[in-house]
Amino acid sequence: MALNIALLGYGKMGKAIEAIAIERGHHIVATIGREGIASHAMENVDCVIEFSRPEAALDNMQSCLENNLKMVIGTTGWHDHESKVNAWVQAHEGTLVHASNFSLGVNLFFKLNAQLAQWMSPFEAYAPQISECHHTDKLDQPSGTAISLAQGILPAYPKLEGWSLEANDKQLPIDATRVAGVSGTHDVHYRSKQDSLSIKHEAHSREGFALGAVIAAEMTQDLNGMHRFSDLLFPQ
Repeated sequence: MALNIALLGYGKMGKAIEAIAIERGHHIVATIGREGIASHAMENVDCVIEFSRPEAALDNMQSCLENNLKMVIGTTGWHDHESKVNAWVQAHEGTLVHASNFSLGVNLFFKLNAQLAQWMSPFEAYAPQISECHHTDKLDQPSGTAISLAQGILPAYPKLEGWSLEANDKQLPIDATRVAGVSGTHDVHYRSKQDSLSIKHEAHSREGFALGAVIAAEMTQDLNGMHRFSDLLFPQ
């Protein structure tokens, strides 16, 4: 079924989503920038795909839910407020699909990462570490994807007290760098004195993220409530 999609955030990512959505037979009926949805007619919108800025994400989600708009949110940096957003979704009987990364490959990487952590944790000689590198336009640091990877590792390492950008013995270290032209690379390392084991995901372009976001928008039509994209891809 062809959807009428509104893009909330129309930068490089928004333009990539537009191209994929049109390729899959959908219609882009609104492209919305910093002005927000108030100045746009949204009556015929089937789904809003939001890739804007961390500081705008909460207001955008609240506005969309109050206007009964199904939503896919790819902006990161707001997940500390997830319980608040879930309350909005329930109050408005809304639909929201979110992910720290909508790439299909990254979501497979999440599953592999969590399983590998379970396998590695009994071997105390191996210390886990995450590294990520993105383009210089990415505002949040570390990336939401790196935080999701940490959340997949930490249950297997109960002695670690969360993650940190500063290396220390009590937390899972995340090394974050910004380099022009890098779409996104994430590595998970397990290092011992004897050897190292690593898994890696490297994005070659924004198209992988865009495809996942459009697939998520297609999924919203049969959903209610708040859902992680990975849970929809890999139901228990």
